[in-house]
Amino acid sequence: MRDETGRVTVTRQKQGYQQVRVHFLILILSLVCFPLRPVVGQTDPSGVSKLNMVASVNPIATDAGLKAFEQGGNAVDAAVATALTLGVVDGFNSGIGGGCFILIRTADGKLVAIDGREMAPGAAHRDMYLRDGVADGNLSRVGPLASGVPGALKAYSEAVAGYGKLPFASLALEAADVAEEGFPVDRVYSGRLRSTQRYLKQFPGSAAALLKADGSVYQPGEVLRQPDLANTLKQISKSGTDWFYQGEFARKTADWMSENGGIMTVEDFKNYKTVNRDPVRTTYRGYEIIGFPPPSSGGVHVAQILNILESFDLAELHQQDPAQMRHVVAEAMKLAFADRAYWLGDPDYVKVPRGLIDKQYARDLAKKIKLDQVSAVTAHGTPPRKDGDFFGKHTTHVAAADSQGNWVAITTTVNTTFGSKVIVPGLGVVMNNEMDDFSIAPGVPNAFGLVGGENNAVAAGKRPLSSMSPTIVLKDGQPIMTIGAAGGPKIITQVVWGIINHLDLGMPIGQSIGAPRIHHQWSPDRLAVERSLEADQVKRLKELGHDVSLTSSSGVTQAIAWDPEKGLFTGAHDPRVPGKAAGQQQR
Repeated sequence: MRDETGRVTVTRQKQGYQQVRVHFLILILSLVCFPLRPVVGQTDPSGVSKLNMVASVNPIATDAGLKAFEQGGNAVDAAVATALTLGVVDGFNSGIGGGCFILIRTADGKLVAIDGREMAPGAAHRDMYLRDGVADGNLSRVGPLASGVPGALKAYSEAVAGYGKLPFASLALEAADVAEEGFPVDRVYSGRLRSTQRYLKQFPGSAAALLKADGSVYQPGEVLRQPDLANTLKQISKSGTDWFYQGEFARKTADWMSENGGIMTVEDFKNYKTVNRDPVRTTYRGYEIIGFPPPSSGGVHVAQILNILESFDLAELHQQDPAQMRHVVAEAMKLAFADRAYWLGDPDYVKVPRGLIDKQYARDLAKKIKLDQVSAVTAHGTPPRKDGDFFGKHTTHVAAADSQGNWVAITTTVNTTFGSKVIVPGLGVVMNNEMDDFSIAPGVPNAFGLVGGENNAVAAGKRPLSSMSPTIVLKDGQPIMTIGAAGGPKIITQVVWGIINHLDLGMPIGQSIGAPRIHHQWSPDRLAVERSLEADQVKRLKELGHDVSLTSSSGVTQAIAWDPEKGLFTGAHDPRVPGKAAGQQQR
């Protein structure tokens, strides 16, 4: 039933015993289904510090962030150092051949959103992936036509120059040292190599950089050295980002593209620019949620989903019937993703209505959700002021914070595993396949099953729509949480779950990102449920009408929370994969 405020309430019938039981089973099932393997450094998914914190999916990368702190850097330096090193040790997810979104809250309270998303080459056009009138998805995923012009490097450099304390050259050189000395491949990296081996073999530069001389895959524990990538990073350290965007890197890449049927040119590299955008801002139960604006769909739809959920008392729903609470969240996700498919695109090219995060629009959408059954969502909604109020013109996430008040969320990617699978010989850099994030034809799904409309069609210089969702949460104007994730469209729903679990259900930050998750993206009309969720909840979701598809994992999240009473940072990496969260213990 609804109370006088319009919120849905539920009679309390079950006490704390059930909640304790659920949390205990979550812990046991997560350990069974996603066992933590020994990794270098720390396997505890959480770390604490009074001074600062950095969290990532790789202990070596997190240690690079810690080193930046130790050298006098702030959270911006630590986050960028971590991101650059991830491009070496976690290169199937991210690197300087890809793009990023950087969200910063500075010590003096300024909010900064740096858009380092890739741009379509100047020769790109709406029908470039059509062959005989039919869209060929392989062309946008593998090979020379799959890459947009990389933006991560320029965004990292500008973030450090504007808001950091250390020279960018020193951070690039640290990453170069890791590439040169090599690192032991873990089970995740080895598995990603194995899954893409046949594609990597198609490109001599990729095979030489990532596979053994006989074409076989590096096994867990074996050391992978990347001398070409090390040299590229050294050149960037020595000559700055111009070497990449206007010098040897651009020329060699353009030559390779020309020789192999690509369209990226030296001029495309010269013309690349980052954009400083206005963050998406909304409120949720007395907290302020700061997200990234379009071409990220993440900030808009994290806000939209949370706005819809404000009409429901999730804590009380969860106490009586956890599956019903999950059902409500799934229905909110479905409504938001229907809007994503129609309305979202690059705001420099199309009009994205701000009404998508309007509170009254969210309340109207919430009325469509039924507590006892699935509701059909046949099409997108129509937000208010759709014609007159617009936003201004595989993946990994890094979270960092320091006691001076700097908070950073960087989500960075080359898209699917090892991006386009292309490494230009001699350069060592994995090139992205972000062109697949455009709608290569209306209604044609991309690698993640997402469909899009004309707003996200390919155009020269345009940035493809992204699900990346770097997020910062404020209470009374002060940061208390930062979160982001990897996993395509599941990024959005992971961030929502992290916020709900921590703010609504009171879970500690580590538990909030380790708990079982569900995901719905409207198309396909299917509810993805992690296998670690209790069987009785899965059964209940099916009874409510959901077409349930079980999955081993719904992505990977990193987060940091601040306890103002204790004056303590707690960082958490997702226990589904190796990683590390840590901060300095003393100066």
